[in-house]
Amino acid sequence: MTPTLFRQTAWALFDFANSAFPTVITTFVFAAYFSKGIAVDEVTGTALWGYATSFAGLMIALCAPVFGAIADRRGARKPWIFLFSLLCILGSAALWFATPEESSIALALACVAMATFGFEMAMVFYNAMLPDLSVPGQEGRLSGMAWGLGYFGGLCGLALVLVLFVQTDTPLFGLDKELAEHVRISGPFVAVWYALFALPLFLWVPDKPVTKGMGQAVREGLAVLGKTLRQWRDHRPIFAFLVTRMIYIDGLNTLFAFGGIYAAGTFNMTFSELIIFGIGINVTAGIGAALFGWLDDRWGPKRVIMIALCCLLVLGILTLLVTDKTHFLILGLFLGLFMGPAQAASRTYMTLIAPAHMRTEFFGLYAFSGKATAFVGPFVVALVTDLFLSQRAGMATILIFFVIGVALMRYLPDIRGQHKN
Repeated sequence: MTPTLFRQTAWALFDFANSAFPTVITTFVFAAYFSKGIAVDEVTGTALWGYATSFAGLMIALCAPVFGAIADRRGARKPWIFLFSLLCILGSAALWFATPEESSIALALACVAMATFGFEMAMVFYNAMLPDLSVPGQEGRLSGMAWGLGYFGGLCGLALVLVLFVQTDTPLFGLDKELAEHVRISGPFVAVWYALFALPLFLWVPDKPVTKGMGQAVREGLAVLGKTLRQWRDHRPIFAFLVTRMIYIDGLNTLFAFGGIYAAGTFNMTFSELIIFGIGINVTAGIGAALFGWLDDRWGPKRVIMIALCCLLVLGILTLLVTDKTHFLILGLFLGLFMGPAQAASRTYMTLIAPAHMRTEFFGLYAFSGKATAFVGPFVVALVTDLFLSQRAGMATILIFFVIGVALMRYLPDIRGQHKN
């Protein structure tokens, strides 16, 4: 293995490490446990979960651009990754104390909100390292490989939760199923998984040197961010992409957040079935991310994003129309094929279009674009679910975000083959 490939693999393993959190906690296992085992009922659980993730999204939107601009002035990115990863790890570990009773509602939601904030903030600085490690012209390949590896990490995490805890009559460590310990252990499990597989990034991936003190970096970062926002017309294509991504990624994030809750509530899927379904989606999503990573470099990220969004839209409509579990499972697996490419190609697009000296700042705004309206998607799902007393009605609102995303993406520049510096 060449030194470049070794560093790229160590960097990509961070995707493998942190993907256990959205897969196990916010999408399948713990989200479903919260709505069915902690909340008063599934509809209330869906609404409360939506409000908590909305709050986390709002905090990310406010903080990501600021910290990104500061990091560009200070230089080093790994200390920021470490800090926010620690928040995610601690929040996940504390979910062990969310017992199956209504008194645990506040604790569970607070821990999930904190962990979600840490997870997303760490990704700002992690994403900004991509162009420093990739070969020019192969950014899509590395981004797709890392995203595929991330889905594989989620797959492995889910598989281990299934084999060791959920589907066995005698869970590891003698956990008590009556107290939902075999499900609650998913929090500490994710924490250990994240910490273990994130180590290669901190040990072997080179970082930029610290060039300025924190005080100076804060002052200059805030000044530069203010200037960038005031002079947004100088970066018009970047801001047009950020607005477009703001819309379609909100739909995608909401789909991730409520997928497990919807499957559990509408199709009465058990925890074991949810995990098996999650494993299947991670397989197809990993395949899609890896395959489209090569097409990303060949066709350009814009085309890949549009194809993925169109397919998600069509498959999403079909998923909402079906009423039997078998067809839902089949369509869900096909949905997975296009989830990864939409995310990985978006990261490639920002990598190519952002100026090198402002890359972390723009990846902070990139996180902002993913979270500035992130409270809208979950809030709308929660509100419509409450109003119509129907999870299906709430989930239907997600399709609107994909329609708008496709329409706006058509007018953005095609930047394939360019490495912006």
